[in-house]
Amino acid sequence: MSDLGLMPERERRPAGHRAARREKKKRRGPGCFLILLIVAAVCVAGYLGVSKLVGAAGDFFGGPEDYPGPGTGSVVVEVSQGDTVAAIGRELKSQGVVASVDAFLDAASGAPEMNQVQPGFYQLQKEMPARDAVSALINPESRVDASISVPEGARVDQVVDQIVKKTEFTKKDVEAALENPELGLPDAAEGNPEGYLFPATYTVAPDDTALSLLQQMVTKAKQVHSELGLEERAKALGITPHEAVTVASIVEAESGREKDAPKVARVIYNRLDDGMALQMDSTVHFVVGKNGSVWTNELDRESDSPYNTYKVVGLPPGPIGNPGEAALEAALNPADGDWRYFVAVDLDTGETKFAATLDEHNGNVAELREFCETSEKC
Repeated sequence: MSDLGLMPERERRPAGHRAARREKKKRRGPGCFLILLIVAAVCVAGYLGVSKLVGAAGDFFGGPEDYPGPGTGSVVVEVSQGDTVAAIGRELKSQGVVASVDAFLDAASGAPEMNQVQPGFYQLQKEMPARDAVSALINPESRVDASISVPEGARVDQVVDQIVKKTEFTKKDVEAALENPELGLPDAAEGNPEGYLFPATYTVAPDDTALSLLQQMVTKAKQVHSELGLEERAKALGITPHEAVTVASIVEAESGREKDAPKVARVIYNRLDDGMALQMDSTVHFVVGKNGSVWTNELDRESDSPYNTYKVVGLPPGPIGNPGEAALEAALNPADGDWRYFVAVDLDTGETKFAATLDEHNGNVAELREFCETSEKC
């Protein structure tokens, strides 16, 4: 058909139709341009609006959101045991201290001291620049809490002194808390906290009271007792849980080295089984309030206290200090042996010798006396 010179159907439209199409295109041009201008204006306005929301967080396409500072008001933030730097950042973000976790992590990456931040309470401000928040956390002066360390074997009176020394609580406050029924002591303690203030380090929060601090110690003791299976294992030994804690307190006071604790426990049980007086100097020290000596004198041993195990056969009526976990475990799992005596023969190393007979023990005591001739530790 092409050699006939015929035009395709679409090109055989009237000339007027083509003119109309050209006119329509001319009319459409300015409208499209106007639409493009409107779209561009909306985009610019949106960008500026979002940028304003970000504010001083920096360039919208730059680093993470951050506050310009200097910060306002005051807020106390807790760093918990085991918190990572990221976890600290999330807590700061939730408290309104920093604008974003990422900004805090960026700032912390340049401060290796952040890895040594201790658990506790820190006074910061809201809306701080991330770098200022990091600086505050690694500054010891930002801490607004106290730290109380209860050593193994510490007596209640020593715990009280430590609390009064490290906090703003008065001795009257602490002693009143110890007598408060809400302290949470087990019934077997009969209101006596001795042995139930577990040795550990405790953080005193800004809103803590003397009672709430001591409740932490009692709660910790109960937790450890439960984890050790104290009640069931004491029953298997034929003693009460309270007696197990009492044995553990003597073991704690008498053991120079942790590895000797199960042997000391065995001596105690062997003497109880034989109906022998325990004759533990540590129980007499508890009566007379003596510290730092391995000896008792005749006057000390004349006390009529039920805690004087030179005169009273059997266990004292309660613990003589607050035993730690190792001493509790030793009381619940004593070593096997026929020992009835023991004595530390070297107070520098804590070396302790155990004996089944009095003659053997007297030889060990002579060794201790020889050591004491040249040592000030006796």
